[in-house]
Amino acid sequence: MFPWNLSPFDPKIQKKFMEMKPDDIEKYVQQMMGSMLQPSMKGMLKPEEWLKGMEEETKNPSSSLNGFKADIFETHDFVFIRLPLKDENWLKQMKLFYTSNQVIIEHIPELSDKHTLSLPAAVKRKGAVASHKDDVLEIKLPKNQDVQYSEIDFT
Repeated sequence: MFPWNLSPFDPKIQKKFMEMKPDDIEKYVQQMMGSMLQPSMKGMLKPEEWLKGMEEETKNPSSSLNGFKADIFETHDFVFIRLPLKDENWLKQMKLFYTSNQVIIEHIPELSDKHTLSLPAAVKRKGAVASHKDDVLEIKLPKNQDVQYSEIDFT
């Protein structure tokens, strides 16, 4: 418990704090923080509301590609892309390419279509595997564990 008798506040404020209930204290703190923070930061005062928005993003991490959705997720060693295919003929006309941070899908659903997916982690140049089962194309890309970076010196 806070030693109120050693408080730098005057006795009137001490008495007011002693009479406050926990809900009143929380309301007072919210009000004071709200008046001190910028309008764009007011959502940070109520973490439960802020977390709801983040939960919705994590529940639906899929990228929409012109009528179909691609689920992208990573494990410790791989990045996976699961792509539902509506038509079996798409496998014959589809072209797949990838770089260290993107996957490019061409010719589906139309021959002139081109879709680019950003990957959540850097992947290796070799070792990608794609398999088709139950109308879902799964692409498995090995992650690049040796990410090289250099320090930039500035003055």
